[in-house]
Amino acid sequence: MISKDELHRMVILREFTDEMLERIIPLAERLIFDEREAVFRQGDSADLFYLLLKGKVLLEQRLSDKMTVSMDAIKPGYSFGWSSIVRGVLDPYSRYTSDAICVEPSEVIAVKAEELHDMLEADHTMGFVINRNLNRVIKQRLVYRTEQFVRIIKRHPDMESLITG
Repeated sequence: MISKDELHRMVILREFTDEMLERIIPLAERLIFDEREAVFRQGDSADLFYLLLKGKVLLEQRLSDKMTVSMDAIKPGYSFGWSSIVRGVLDPYSRYTSDAICVEPSEVIAVKAEELHDMLEADHTMGFVINRNLNRVIKQRLVYRTEQFVRIIKRHPDMESLITG
């Protein structure tokens, strides 16, 4: 069983009260993954929202059968599988947009997305807190990815001459 302490350690749930956390526990399941095991694959139905307890998960985009790009590294305390959060609100058939691959043995909490969504709809305080925290994390990742993109552009040989004049 998942404990309130474990849920409280998650960045996205830190501001939840004990009562709020207790309501999430029945929706959650502990899952164990081996190194190189996929938590989900790009295109899978986004049915679960994930919270990383232990280990490390990479979010990867498949560019081709031979090439993938690592988009983000999830550390303990952080969430992934956000496509599941918008399921039903923005897209009733939401799918994961990347692969989530464990780079070391990992322990995750999987939360049933549809039930979580219903709970957040019914309790606007919970919904507000989780969405505010999710927006903070998304903003941080967007800033990081933008910085990555700019660095790549600056290093490209064709762009270097344009930038330096």
